[in-house]
Amino acid sequence: MKKATIHEIARSLNIDSSTVSRALNDSPLVKKATKDLILKKAREMGYKRNLLASNLRRNKSNTIGVIVPRISRHFFSSTIAGIEEAAYKDGFNVIICQSLEQLNREQRIVENLLQNRVDGILISVSMETLKGSHLEQCAVTDTPLVFFDRHIKDLPYSGQVLIDDFHGGFVATEHLILKGCKKIAHFTGPKNLEIYKNRLAGYRSAMEEHDLENNGNLILPSSLMESDGFKLVAKLLDTVGDVDGIFCANDLVAIGAMKGLKALGKTIPDDIAIVGFSNEPISEIIEPSLTTIDQNGESIGRLACEMLLRQITRTDKMIRNKTVVLTPKLIERESSNRR
Repeated sequence: MKKATIHEIARSLNIDSSTVSRALNDSPLVKKATKDLILKKAREMGYKRNLLASNLRRNKSNTIGVIVPRISRHFFSSTIAGIEEAAYKDGFNVIICQSLEQLNREQRIVENLLQNRVDGILISVSMETLKGSHLEQCAVTDTPLVFFDRHIKDLPYSGQVLIDDFHGGFVATEHLILKGCKKIAHFTGPKNLEIYKNRLAGYRSAMEEHDLENNGNLILPSSLMESDGFKLVAKLLDTVGDVDGIFCANDLVAIGAMKGLKALGKTIPDDIAIVGFSNEPISEIIEPSLTTIDQNGESIGRLACEMLLRQITRTDKMIRNKTVVLTPKLIERESSNRR
């Protein structure tokens, strides 16, 4: 069925189209009786306002773009829940996109969002993202930009809502030390991403503080998929041998490591204790349940969205270059509960 237009409503009532337009926009210049007549006819004809055209005239879309590496990850789905809650409260729509950890896909998404005139962008960058050159267009177009979780350091026109990854790495590693582990490995992520640099720094700091070895053989990088964890434990035990603890930079690689250790006949946590990072739902139900660091994704998403909206509405001109850091907490479960 064809959508009714303002001109068709005007013709059906023999009223000027400008009067119809003002009535539909609730203008005080139109008498109440005329306005009621026009609104009744508009409902009868199934008229719907063209919000896109209206927004373009106002140079405002009431829409924000959100870019995450993978929607399937519980952490990112929970951040999206927080983002949508804050956006809905302020009358904004959300476009959700996923980079699938690919830089070229992330670049195209940013370009498309800017072409579609979103009012702002929230982004957690892909594992391939080394620099923020593709995000510089946000500054050129005066489009507010806020990073959450994964970020690019020293972009002067962006805000950030982050987890204290150094603290999380330190607490996770020290927890293993306090459980009696003496030789602790770390399964880290790509070294270009700040979050993994900081989690590694926290691991090293805890090891140094307790006078424990943390040489290069104990630090193994990967893309942090479950399959990586399975392979890395075999490599670790083959090259080092007497490891009794592993701190993993996310839960997926930790779960893969647990499966690999079981396949090699190792008992968790008595032979090797494990701590993950992110508190995925599966971490609580696997056997043994996984000790992990909880990031509180919903709070990160909500705070990042609120920061972006304040910049969009110009209620806080100091948002750019502002950083909010949240403190993660350890969730102790069976995988580190050594006898």
